[in-house]
Amino acid sequence: MKAWIFQDHRQKQKLGDKAPWSVGWTDPDGKRRSKSIGSRSMAQKFARRVEGKIAAGCYENESRKTWSDFMVEFESRVLAIMEPRTRESTQDGLNHFERVIRPTRLRSITSTTIADYIAVRRLEKRGRKVIHSDGKSERLPVSPATINKELRTIRAALRKAERWGYLPKMPVFEFLRVPAKLPTYVTPEHFQAIYTACESARWPQGPPYAAADWWRGLIVAAYMTGWRISSLLALRREDVDLQTGIALSRAQDNKGRRDQQTPLHPLVIEHLQRLQCFSPLVFPWARDRRRLFEEFKRIQSTAGIKPPGEKSSYGFHDLRRAFATMNADRMTADALQALMQHRDYQTTQRYINMARQLNPAVANL
Repeated sequence: MKAWIFQDHRQKQKLGDKAPWSVGWTDPDGKRRSKSIGSRSMAQKFARRVEGKIAAGCYENESRKTWSDFMVEFESRVLAIMEPRTRESTQDGLNHFERVIRPTRLRSITSTTIADYIAVRRLEKRGRKVIHSDGKSERLPVSPATINKELRTIRAALRKAERWGYLPKMPVFEFLRVPAKLPTYVTPEHFQAIYTACESARWPQGPPYAAADWWRGLIVAAYMTGWRISSLLALRREDVDLQTGIALSRAQDNKGRRDQQTPLHPLVIEHLQRLQCFSPLVFPWARDRRRLFEEFKRIQSTAGIKPPGEKSSYGFHDLRRAFATMNADRMTADALQALMQHRDYQTTQRYINMARQLNPAVANL
């Protein structure tokens, strides 16, 4: 696609031969563009540069694309095909950025913009809610880990804007330093206490078996397979063969994005046999996902346990870490990667390193 140089006729009438030269071209979207450059030689160089970028497919669209325009495209092209929880997390981070910065044109977003966002966000008291001894409550400042999570979301969105030609230069993101704390995992003693306290479970109420059986089946499966909670809740009854002891995690239901067959421990099979019902899912949960975490926390409160450190209760990922800690010294890294459904070997290696810190039996690997 050819670019051309010209002199504006109105400027020509005023300045004669001293009138500045401009470059005109048609962008890949079919829109005519022009830019005043100055001297004839500079205009010729700029025209060749524009032609080269268009021919190479790396033309930067210097249109007046606004943040709102970009978000409409981003929602339809990117957010629409994300998993619900990922979409919610991404939208939350972008909403905070929009609220704090109030961006207008995309081209105005620079490294300084990102630094301003961090500076404002660090001072906002929108973090965890704490209740003091006098009964008064307050919000803590947003944690560095939360801000870093939002920054990763914003960076991913702006990378799309750069690839689509709406952003001439990707801003620099400087993440906050997060204190490296020793990760937690559910110890065998605490697992036994949680298992016993499942007797106090109130939900789910729909299936034809006790809520305690549902919870015991879930935590035993999580503890002995290393699966993420999302994969367990998505597990379909047709994908579990209790005779051969094989469970299939579908690619669309796990983070690894591939079908994965997992041999089940006899103890897991024994617990799954108690969960017979007409639901297509092995672990049907009709309530909001947040209620699941609240019920798990309440069960631990009944058990009278909590993990060491600042955490008030274990999360489901602590069951996953427990699986890695127990098995890092029993199987190869490749086998552990397959069972934990990691796409990246480096992720598995981090779990192995964590196990070396938490479990002395793994230190000699």
